[in-house]
Amino acid sequence: MTPDGRVLGILPPVAAATPWWQEVEPVVRAVRDRFGVDATILRLLGTERDRPHGGAVTYLAEVAELAEVARPVPAEPWAGALDEQPLRLPYARPGGPAADLAWARQVLDRHGLRLSGPPEQVRSWNLSSIWRIPIEGQVAWLKVVPPFFAHEGRLLERLAGGPVPRLLGQGDGRVLLAEIPGEDLYEAGPAQLRDMVALLAGLQRSWQGRTEELLALGLPDWRAPALEAAIAAVMERTADELSAAERVILARFLSGLPRRFADIAACGLDDTLVHGDFHPGNCRGEGSAITLLDWGDSGVGHPLLDQPAFLTRIPDEAVGPVRAHWHERWRAAVPGSDPDRAADLLAPIAAARQAVIYQGFLDRIEPAERVYHRTDPAEWLSRTAAILGG
Repeated sequence: MTPDGRVLGILPPVAAATPWWQEVEPVVRAVRDRFGVDATILRLLGTERDRPHGGAVTYLAEVAELAEVARPVPAEPWAGALDEQPLRLPYARPGGPAADLAWARQVLDRHGLRLSGPPEQVRSWNLSSIWRIPIEGQVAWLKVVPPFFAHEGRLLERLAGGPVPRLLGQGDGRVLLAEIPGEDLYEAGPAQLRDMVALLAGLQRSWQGRTEELLALGLPDWRAPALEAAIAAVMERTADELSAAERVILARFLSGLPRRFADIAACGLDDTLVHGDFHPGNCRGEGSAITLLDWGDSGVGHPLLDQPAFLTRIPDEAVGPVRAHWHERWRAAVPGSDPDRAADLLAPIAAARQAVIYQGFLDRIEPAERVYHRTDPAEWLSRTAAILGG
């Protein structure tokens, strides 16, 4: 498709060196290497598989006139039809990525920074559009998100000076971030894992008693009343996808939620800032200099809602020591609190919250992109039942 919306045709298949549908950088590279065409991926049109990832995928891409390309391009007529969707994101439309990049250049100009090369598209899907922008001696990162993640930029402004990315500019669901030295810490060792926990717990402690400020920034509410209602709603909508035994367990869980939340409150840890997707891969740095990334999933709720996702993504032998360190940090911060019991009581709630999150994605993204998340609500409720049954 050209920037004015005219369909030019479909290219023959190319092999991309990634199974992940949203990681479009290898797709762009493969098309350029084979056909000499600079493409910008707009959105997913169809997938061979009914769930992620791998297999044959068809994307809609924006390109210049193929007649302007140096060598012939074997584009075939395309028999499909492009629809219009009210939930379509601006960066999934022709001209959308160009508008995002133009905004980023304006921000760079205000900082006196100049591009040293063409921007490179890294990711595009229903949750984000990410570009790497080379500038003089460094790299800036452009991240564009849907409205339900747009609080990230406002939150980063409030967290400035803390262990978060340095914000060059933000607005309308866009953030431009400065380069972060080091590497992504998927393979972090024990000391770094403890440092990550300490950084998050320190931030969370500083925001206890200030939840209204966070809600005013647009963060979602995962405190007891709101989360209880949301869990009930997703359970009702997903009931047909669960087994009879799971429905029985979850109904008992739902009826006991008010008492469970009261018991959690009695453990002494007040609601605060929740990262929402806290794990080593969302941390970057070197040594003890660590930055906590990706605050789009953040919300307001119990601080230990962040624990299960982290503990399931570290080596088994590290889980016990990291959990003990986590709880000791909170006992020191809030004398008399009982993080051990709070974490046990929260485990099924944290899993059910994930079902709420993914149902929210499905409700707010266009149909072609729902394949990413279609089975997630039921799968997370099944995990909730398994935790309770265990």
